[in-house]
This record gives sequence, C-alpha cells and structure tokens, in this order.
Amino acid sequence: MLSFAYLENFGHSLGATCFLARPENTEQIAELFRLARKKGLKIALRGAGRSYNDAALNGGGIVLDLSRMNRILEWDPERGLLRAEPGVTLQQVWQHILPQGWWPPVVSGTMFTTLGGCLAANIHGKNNYHAGTIGEHVTEFKALLASGAEVTCTPKKNADLFYALISGLGLFGVFTSITLQMKRVHSGLLEVHAWPVPNLEKHLASLLENAPQYDYIVGWLDGTASGKGLGRGQIHAARHLPPGADPHPERTLRLDYQQLPATILGIFPKSLMPWLMRPFMHNWSVALINTGKYILGLRRQRYLQSHAAFHFLLDYIPSWERAYGQKGLIQYQSFLPKETAAEVWREMLRLSQKHGFPSYLGVTKRHRPDGFLFSHGVDGFSLALDFKVPARRRSELHALLQVFDRMVVEAGGRFYFAKNSETSAEIARAFWGEETLQRFRALKQRCDPYSILESDLARRILGQ
Repeated sequence: MLSFAYLENFGHSLGATCFLARPENTEQIAELFRLARKKGLKIALRGAGRSYNDAALNGGGIVLDLSRMNRILEWDPERGLLRAEPGVTLQQVWQHILPQGWWPPVVSGTMFTTLGGCLAANIHGKNNYHAGTIGEHVTEFKALLASGAEVTCTPKKNADLFYALISGLGLFGVFTSITLQMKRVHSGLLEVHAWPVPNLEKHLASLLENAPQYDYIVGWLDGTASGKGLGRGQIHAARHLPPGADPHPERTLRLDYQQLPATILGIFPKSLMPWLMRPFMHNWSVALINTGKYILGLRRQRYLQSHAAFHFLLDYIPSWERAYGQKGLIQYQSFLPKETAAEVWREMLRLSQKHGFPSYLGVTKRHRPDGFLFSHGVDGFSLALDFKVPARRRSELHALLQVFDRMVVEAGGRFYFAKNSETSAEIARAFWGEETLQRFRALKQRCDPYSILESDLARRILGQ
C-alpha cells in the first residue's frame, strides 16, 4: 500500500522523500491512520500537488495522495447541487455540469486542483469580492477525522469543524464527501473588458472602483516596470451573459467549445513552450516582454471569451512552471487592506528590483473578509508575485521575502498558505493572533489527539 517517492511542490522549488499512499476509499484511509499511530509516523494530505509551497510534502513521513478518490457521487441539475469525493478536480466538475447550464461558484487559476485541496486551502477566485471563498458555497461535507471519528458538517451542524476543516490545511481530517452549490449560467461565454492602468495607485483604484460592476475582475501587474510606471499593468473584468444574450447557448455550453487549444496557430505544440521559454527567463528579457505586453494592451478592449479561457490562464501552456529552470519558482502572495496596500506594494516592488529579483509575473485581485479559521481574507487586495529561484542566491531571495513578510504584517496584512513557501512561524503567529491559534490547538486535540496529521508546511508555520 505504501511506496517510496520523491515529491515536489508545483513550483519545483521544494521537495521531500516520503512514503506515498493512494487510498481509494474511507476504509483504507482509516487503516493508514491506525498504521501511523502504531508506528509513530506522520501523514500529510495531497490532492493534485498544485500548491506552490510545502503543504503537500512530508519528509520522512507518509503522504496520502487522494487523487484516486475521484468520483462524482451525485448531481442534481435542477438545484445545481453536486456531491463528490475529494480527489475530483475542478476540470471534472465544470465538464460535468456546464452542458446543463451550471458553473463552479469559485475556481482557481488552474482547473487541475482537487476539491479536497481547494477546501483545505479555502481557495479564492477572481470573484472573491462578492462571492467569497469556495468554502462559502459548501452546503455539507463528510470527513474522517484523524481520531477515527466520522463527522458530517454544515454551516450550522458541527459549525466549528465546518469553519476549521475548510481552510485547515489538512491538519484535522480528510474530506470524504463534499457537496457544493453551483452557479447557474445561460451561456458558455463571458463578456470581457480589458484596459490598461499606468501605475500602482491607478491599478488598485481601478480594481476598487470597477469590481462592483462585474462578476469577475483581475489585474496583470508588470513587476519589472519602475519609476512612474511602477505597478503598471492591465485589468481584465468579466460579466456573465444574461438569459437570451447568447443566440447559440447550446453551442457555447458544449465541452468542445470550451477546450483550450493544444497548439499555437494550429501547428506548434504548446507542450514545447516551457523549454523554448527557458532561455528568455532572465531579468532583461522578461522586462522587454512585459513592456511589449503592456504596449499591446494600451487600447481598451471588449470581447467574448469562453469560461475556460477566461478562468484557467495557468492551463494555457502545459507545465509552464518548467520555464523557470531547474531551481523552479517561488510565488509570494500577500493580502493587504485597501488603506495600506499601495504603500507596502510600492516599496516591495522597489526592493525586489533593487536587489535584482524583479517579479516576472504579478497578479492582483479584490478581496473581502471571511469567517474561516485560517482566513486570508481582508477588505482590500491581493498581489501574487512570481520569483525565479536563482542558482546561487536562494538565501538572498529568502531573506528578502522575510522582509516582505514583516512589512505585510505591520500593515495589517495576511497570507494564504497554498502559496508562500518562506514564511516563518513567528510571522504566522503575528497575523493569525493568539485567539486563532488557541482555537486551532483545541480543535487539533479534539480531532487529532495523536498528532498524526502533519506536513512540512505545518512544521514550518505552526512549529508542529
């Protein structure tokens, strides 16, 4: 049942050797819990391995890969309720429901994340400012706790467990069945508006002012631009089409209409792109490419785009993260209140450029708070920055990101642990606060009295 394996995070910047298990049902998970307790081993949970940090790594312990628990158990197309196992991916979900006029309420930038992983991290999407996190659309879940107890949770039944297991980083138990409310759509298309923003202040102001007018909004930020153009970029905002606006919904809702093309111009395979991009992943060449992208986006645009094309930008180029080279990439994402975001990110962008670590890709979103245990929500914005890990300067990049951490916490910010791989326990304690950590410890003792569930991430930020 166990095999020896070396696993990496999605950015290929971290790895660990472990014992890998691939259970197919709840009974096998319970058996693994008993084995771990008997042998004094620790278990970390893994879905699709799409985390940019060490959430799904467990050096010297067991990693429980849930990808084989991937059945859609029930689908009610009248009410839009779907019940599925934790290894079901967002791709499986949307392809199952879209032909009947439904779409997942919250999606990540890739369709290959699993529902279990989405709930453990409590993912957000381009609609967080009004739809909240994915956890806010869960009507019920069943879970096997590390204690061996099986529980059913809703926002009202076992509510403390509901709001802890969702966002709980896989440290209390395993989701075995998840029920989600889907969103009704009347077309396979979105109406997209795109416009340029010349600097960071106007970038954030545009997100704030325009978010209420759209169903989704997201920004691209050029991390290589400096001076008056610091924080420049483009905003992409989208609305669902109302009933009757799409003359051919039966065509646009079909799966073949939504498929992302596997080639460029119908000829060149996209699978080769990461290897062709790698020689150009340097500060000067990325700055040139980003400048070209910004100039090409100076004209305001309005167009129709499929759901899959708008939402799953990270899937356009298969294995795109390989373009960053052998040492991989680190994605650093911070969440800041709208009152302090511009000042902190302005300094962050300047420091990254000054130290020779400009971000090659920046993504901004508008956010709102939520009531989950390990919440990353703020009334403000998020900025995700991709950094290439240098061959000889990893320690310098690590030190710089820790400086960023302190800046964020001092400005009332928060973090999201599907991403940051360098954050310390001291910083985690500072932004979560003692009350949250006391709740965590009490629930941990109740759900996992033998401390079976533990990951490299948990040891790093919680001192487990």
